[in-house]
Amino acid sequence: MNALATSVGYLGLGAAAGTLAGLFGVGGGLIIVPALAFAFTLQGMAPEIIMHLAVGTSLATIVVTATSSALGHFRKGSLYRPWFLALLPGLMLGAVGGVFVADTLSSTVLGTLFGVFVLLVAVKMALGLAPKPGSIAPGKLGMGFAGGVIGGVSALFGIGGGTLAVPWLSRCGATMTQAVGTSAACGLPIALFGALTFIVVGWGHPLLPDWASGFVMWPAFLGIVIASVPFAHLGVKLAHVLPARVLRLAFAGLLAIVGMRFLLT
Repeated sequence: MNALATSVGYLGLGAAAGTLAGLFGVGGGLIIVPALAFAFTLQGMAPEIIMHLAVGTSLATIVVTATSSALGHFRKGSLYRPWFLALLPGLMLGAVGGVFVADTLSSTVLGTLFGVFVLLVAVKMALGLAPKPGSIAPGKLGMGFAGGVIGGVSALFGIGGGTLAVPWLSRCGATMTQAVGTSAACGLPIALFGALTFIVVGWGHPLLPDWASGFVMWPAFLGIVIASVPFAHLGVKLAHVLPARVLRLAFAGLLAIVGMRFLLT
């Protein structure tokens, strides 16, 4: 693929990721990681590092989108600061730990684990499983441990953390608005510390392509960030027009296909 075709492809990926993220109300990582893995394969990048590049680059894009989202929720007062601050140490340490775990795995094993995770999310969406509201929040130690799990799993798979953080915060007694707003803020430290660690652990790897710093591919990052934000607004508008149940089942089906592809390759 020449440079022009590659750049257009990354912009198209960003547009698709933004639209789907806005349409289905999920973070872009579940869409960006498999799409990047496919794009990097088409470009002939080394199979040994494709998943690591896809996950690291996805986290780098989430730094930008999570910053915008967190600021929006902060202005609307839906970010519950005490719980965010209690989760924060665990989120940071977990994100770093998750990347080091990823670094010990082969690209094939990481892809398989990602496929299993995506299938679990697909089942949850298809069945319409919602977090059970609770009323008692754990202490700082419990919140810190939860932050570590959320940060570790999210960094391992290149997602922003909402898939895990929203159910946890809801169980702790947060309203859905608070859970979503606080979860959006949690995505920033996960993505920032995760992306930086992916750069460090991948620095100087002999199989890295041009324009990569460690396991972050900058042309892909730029294309996705430029296109995803405006197209996310389009996705939100479409979400208010199309039936919610149809959207949920459609996205669950899409995730199921993605998950099976990773398990069967």
